[in-house]
Amino acid sequence: MFNFATPLAFFLLIPWAVAAWRLYRRGKAAGVLFAPASRLPWRTAGWRVAVARMLPALFLFGALLLIFAAARPRTTLARERRSVNAIAIGMVIDVSGSMSALDFAPSGKFEPTRLDVIKETFAQFVAARPDDLIGLVTFATYASTRAPLTVDHRMLRHVLGGVEIPKEPGEDRTAIGDGLSTALARLADAEPKTRIVVLLTDGENNDGIISPDQAAAAAAKLGVRVYVIGVGTHGRVPAKGRDMFGREGIGYMDVAFNEPQLKAIAEKTNGRYFNVRDEKALKSALEEISTLETTKIERQVYERYNEHFVNYLLLGAALVALALTLNMGVAKRLL
Repeated sequence: MFNFATPLAFFLLIPWAVAAWRLYRRGKAAGVLFAPASRLPWRTAGWRVAVARMLPALFLFGALLLIFAAARPRTTLARERRSVNAIAIGMVIDVSGSMSALDFAPSGKFEPTRLDVIKETFAQFVAARPDDLIGLVTFATYASTRAPLTVDHRMLRHVLGGVEIPKEPGEDRTAIGDGLSTALARLADAEPKTRIVVLLTDGENNDGIISPDQAAAAAAKLGVRVYVIGVGTHGRVPAKGRDMFGREGIGYMDVAFNEPQLKAIAEKTNGRYFNVRDEKALKSALEEISTLETTKIERQVYERYNEHFVNYLLLGAALVALALTLNMGVAKRLL
């Protein structure tokens, strides 16, 4: 099937038509009164004049070919569609200050933090589900959509790599309800019938506009299951920080999360709650979530085209260049 990849390029025909009108209006023949016409020579126009008369048409035709090339004419060779088993997944990651805790790291080491482990494990989870629509939402004091639902998992992993704990004062609190609600808004119109949220948090809700209970009720109404992963240990844990002189060191912070509330979110939405206290348990939880039911959908995988614009581009550029060269070299003027 013949079509154009960028048909909007044909709007360039408007200035092309204006240029054609001006060129031929300027070249309109003029005459003077001269009674003894028999005394005029039989041939008054030389080859230069003949060439000059052809140049506007040559230039305009070349420009027309360039416009045609800009519209990218092509022929569709193949279009493949296939059925895939896929679900829509909203990944919701807590990036509050407590995610800098080092209880997943070897004793005395500055890394990895809880967030580092989650990012690495999540990247492996994404790589294992190539057909799923996956989006990324992070939250601390405020919730933010980092990536919409997408099958471009390379881009998603790139975005994930740039996720960090907010450094501004007052932005490191925990708004679980807002994070979950933001993910639900992204899943509302997803194509797959099966839609889930994987919520990873290590704290308890202490900020935000929407409460976790309200967000869980909205998820249940939408038919979205929420799998909650409570990350880390309770109580006093080592954490990365800086002293008053800006030197990096290991300190301690008190962490706790409202486990009954997290369990309630999972129960209200027919999901599951996991409490993970090390990297191995986190991987196991995500692997278990990977065994979820899927929805068969039709997906257009790719299209192959035979592009034709190159020939029009080369011929058009050659004609325009020839017209301009002859105008300067033969007619001794510009168009």
